[in-house]
Amino acid sequence: MDSSSITGNVHLTDAQRIDWLRLIRSDRVGPHTFRSLINHFGSARSALERLPDLARRGGADRPGRIYSEEDARAELAASRQIGVSLLAPGEAGYPPRLATLDDAPPLLGVRGAKDVLMRPMIAVVGSRNASGAGLKFAGTLARDLSDAGFVIASGLARGIDQAAHRASVAGGTLAVLAGGHDKIYPPEHEDLLMAIIASGGAISEMPLGHVPRARDFPRRNRLISGASLGVVVVEAAHRSGSLITARIAAEQGREVFAVPGSPLDPRAAGTNDLIKQGATLITEAADVIQAVEPIMGRPIELREPDDEAPPDFEPNASDRARITDLLGPTPLLLDDLIRMAGTSPAIVRTVLLELELAGRLERHGGGLVSLI
Repeated sequence: MDSSSITGNVHLTDAQRIDWLRLIRSDRVGPHTFRSLINHFGSARSALERLPDLARRGGADRPGRIYSEEDARAELAASRQIGVSLLAPGEAGYPPRLATLDDAPPLLGVRGAKDVLMRPMIAVVGSRNASGAGLKFAGTLARDLSDAGFVIASGLARGIDQAAHRASVAGGTLAVLAGGHDKIYPPEHEDLLMAIIASGGAISEMPLGHVPRARDFPRRNRLISGASLGVVVVEAAHRSGSLITARIAAEQGREVFAVPGSPLDPRAAGTNDLIKQGATLITEAADVIQAVEPIMGRPIELREPDDEAPPDFEPNASDRARITDLLGPTPLLLDDLIRMAGTSPAIVRTVLLELELAGRLERHGGGLVSLI
């Protein structure tokens, strides 16, 4: 039984780690779907056995590809060969705040000093095309926060990210990668990454060999903010990736900080807008520390694991038809769907799981779902 591994302090067996890797690497299984499958069937192995049937019930013409045990063993061995551990939420080295997210990676590739990654983190992000003043402030802020005991999290990008990492290498910094651990972007930061993992760490949810694409960076950004107590945006133009990180941070319940800039500099337009929208204005590390100290005083509560296998709810044809008919291209709140369907939440979630594995369902932020 490995249903407790989603939330509690755990250590997966080798067999469970292989099963988890097979499940998360299978077609149409993301973190949300993985969690639903584990909660529904009690273990990754049981879920793997049911994937084809679930996809068929959801209307798929053919079942999605299931990651083979041979491929999983090969990936695990290749990861270990370069010093990457594939960790589950709750295992030592998996950033504790990241583990509390609903869409936390079920297996996270972690490289470096695992004990450092268990410490409180502050994210520092900003423009790739940063100004000299922005780079200097990011470095000073990161160094001061590092001296105060925080691990600095960022995305290993050019500009602000690079300045924050370099200034905090000695105290420990976390590089969050958009690609696999062997596909570093930008390539010229490979030397910086080697320095980072000597006293800090790097994490990725992507498999080895995965070259980062444009759509991978917003997905990566949720890990930067999710691992942190708060996110500091130093410089950001309108519609920048850093503003996406700030928005995700707010959705995750993290603190959002912004450094004010000249209204004449487009690189400060996004940060100035964040302040107008309610982000905390900061001008020094003390501002950040003062804001997060009350949060650090509250323990992060993880749900108690359930040692009993959950009941196997099986919707009938009428349930499936009614729930599917209520869905459409316009996103609908899950709570509203349950109320309108007039059946149990477990039945609704099972039908949604079937549709998702058939490639017919899209999940949006805020508990919204829609048909594709």
